Amino acid sequence: MNSYKQLSDQQLVILLKKEDRLAFAEIYERYAIVLYYKVNQILRDEDASKDVIQDLFTFIWERSDNLDENQNLSGYLYIASRSRVLNLIQKGKTKSDYLSEIGKFSEIVANETLEKLDEKELLRLVTNEIDKLPTKMREVFQLSRIEDLSHREIAQKLGISETTVKKQVQNALKILKQRLSMYSSYGLLLLVFLRGH
Repeated sequence: MNSYKQLSDQQLVILLKKEDRLAFAEIYERYAIVLYYKVNQILRDEDASKDVIQDLFTFIWERSDNLDENQNLSGYLYIASRSRVLNLIQKGKTKSDYLSEIGKFSEIVANETLEKLDEKELLRLVTNEIDKLPTKMREVFQLSRIEDLSHREIAQKLGISETTVKKQVQNALKILKQRLSMYSSYGLLLLVFLRGH
């Protein structure tokens, strides 16, 4: 997985068009959190914002063959998320006061490139909380969610049972969700680390 972090967006899209799941996961990790943050600034509804992002990435996976590797991926994702926000508003599924905010969102899409500072800040928050986990729990969690090892691989590597691995991961997620719940604007903060095995 680490090797995918070194790839450009264009290279990832080329791999995604070949149904490479790791390329999709890397694109998701790069953009889901910050896109959620932008959408939620407008909708101010965590569930609706999560739905927008999930719908967007489901669409990208299912229609990856239609993607153009030569287009700006971050710009494409911003425009696609904006379209979904507009659709929600037009269907009356969001509060009426969001209408006054949509102009701001359009302006952001038109004038900004992806704000890596936002993403870095979010990831810094998660990393800090992971570092506070008990030593063994932290080690298991990092092997599972960061190094992307299966429960079986972790059990073999650490000489513990798969049941213990599963329990440690579940406990870590519970603790992290609780600690990060104060950051209500960052509803997708943990999704990078929540992929199951």
